[in-house]
Amino acid sequence: MQVINYFEIGKKEHWLSQIKKCDWRAGAYLCELLTGGTFFEKVGDGSRVLLLTEGEKLVAFCTYAKMDEIQPTELYPWLGFVYTFPEYRGHRYAGLLFKEAERLAKEEGKIALYVSTDHIGLYEKYGFAFREEAQSIYGESARVYEKKLK
Repeated sequence: MQVINYFEIGKKEHWLSQIKKCDWRAGAYLCELLTGGTFFEKVGDGSRVLLLTEGEKLVAFCTYAKMDEIQPTELYPWLGFVYTFPEYRGHRYAGLLFKEAERLAKEEGKIALYVSTDHIGLYEKYGFAFREEAQSIYGESARVYEKKLK
């Protein structure tokens, strides 16, 4: 398995077609941002789409971003669009993406990593702790989790 950055690889159309196979509406929205050229406008310059691959297959993906659905906020960086394809679930593969995001955050001198979600019990497995309830840009309540970086 290998973690790659969508913006630093060739075959973008191949990886985009793999993301499109996702059965989650947020995955479709991510594809829309990538194909419409509005990804950086929505999530901030320097953001990344991290892909966990096995050969030519996409196992999981997420974003490492300056902005997420909780705005305005001083919190940064954010994990977003976290998705593992059904046939790969239950093996903690998302953790490989999270480790890469943690590495990037440390490289930038950040002391924590954040995620906004409605899931309870998922991110805790990876060392995230509940921080607060916040309102998303969509007007919905979201749980904000934080992982302190060592």
